[in-house]
Amino acid sequence: METIIVVTEIAAPIERCFLLSLSIDLHMESAAATAERAIAGVTRGIIGPGETVTWRGRHFGCMLTHESRITKYDRPHYFQDVMVRGAFRSFEHNHFFERGKGEHTLMRDELRFEAPFGLVGRVAEVLVLRRYLKRFLIARNHVIRTTAEGPEAEWLRFTGPEADV
Repeated sequence: METIIVVTEIAAPIERCFLLSLSIDLHMESAAATAERAIAGVTRGIIGPGETVTWRGRHFGCMLTHESRITKYDRPHYFQDVMVRGAFRSFEHNHFFERGKGEHTLMRDELRFEAPFGLVGRVAEVLVLRRYLKRFLIARNHVIRTTAEGPEAEWLRFTGPEADV
């Protein structure tokens, strides 16, 4: 099993960052390079506790499907999504949010995953998947940061009036 940790500082309030991280629409925008789309469960707006989303996107030249559920939720400090069905043996993504100085937020992603196929999967984790998923997270977080720090009309487009912070 591999663990990836990515920390992103965002010059925006914690509530805004939390909601943007739960935005299905913003995730699809951040994953445009893989043509990732929500195809079942919550397919638009903000996903909430206990809800599921099924993603389909092109990764490594193949169309892959990944269903995850929000299994833990402590607004605006933490949520966890866990794979219900998909290509991994296991996939758990913990999202932590901490108030920084002023209106800053520290967003920390901890992604734990395990590939299928025993030893071959373990080699893929180390040689390919770890780097690929870390780049995917960094790109996603860049879009969250840019949106959160941008004009109000932009981030409200993804959070709705719920995040008037």
